[in-house]
Amino acid sequence: MSFWEYANPVKFMGLSGRLIPVLSVLTALCLAVGILWGFFGTPDDYKQGSTVKIIFLHVPSAMIAINAWIMMMITSLVWLIRRHHVSALAAKAAAPIGLTMTLIALGTGAIWGKPMWGTYWAWDPRLTSFMILAVFYLGYIALWNAIEDTDVAADLTSILCMVGSVFALLSRYAVNFWNQGLHQGASLSLDKEEHVDNAFYFPLLVCIAGFVLLFVILVLIRTRTEIRLRRAASLQARNT
Repeated sequence: MSFWEYANPVKFMGLSGRLIPVLSVLTALCLAVGILWGFFGTPDDYKQGSTVKIIFLHVPSAMIAINAWIMMMITSLVWLIRRHHVSALAAKAAAPIGLTMTLIALGTGAIWGKPMWGTYWAWDPRLTSFMILAVFYLGYIALWNAIEDTDVAADLTSILCMVGSVFALLSRYAVNFWNQGLHQGASLSLDKEEHVDNAFYFPLLVCIAGFVLLFVILVLIRTRTEIRLRRAASLQARNT
């Protein structure tokens, strides 16, 4: 069985329909355990106090915000190279989710930054690149909605996605590129001196798993909706 078989809308609908109920249960379990464990089962930080617990929302949402765009870049490349409509529709479906996660990351980062930095916003490299990423999300969504021909829209948004990928990568590695930024280093790292203490590390992993599963479910649901809308538009065009 080839992976590319699921680029067929019928097979994609069948597989996704079977996956969504299972993934929904796993998502609810991971989010419930991770958030309850993180907010109520971990101690206050000796420097940041209870403020540190916003990490259980901020870090997962920031990771999804960046990786959603990378997922869109990959599916856009598949569209440009192989012209599989499901890949283009999956990229379109992921954009509003990625934008929402970007806004959550910016919002929780501002709340976290106020007591740490004394301000809700600073023109830190990572914060700035994240804001630009949010603008690219908005532009991507607007471009899809502005063009009636879906193939042309898929082509143009795919090109935009390639350009925006620069800022997705900058958002991920800005702390490494510019050491003078206010933003802290990675919360999860192979370097034991950099990543968070194990008391926060393990519930954070569970929260991240929950956010990843939530992203997958929402993309599947929205892609299925896009396929149905495309079918409905095709039927309407035939009947007129």
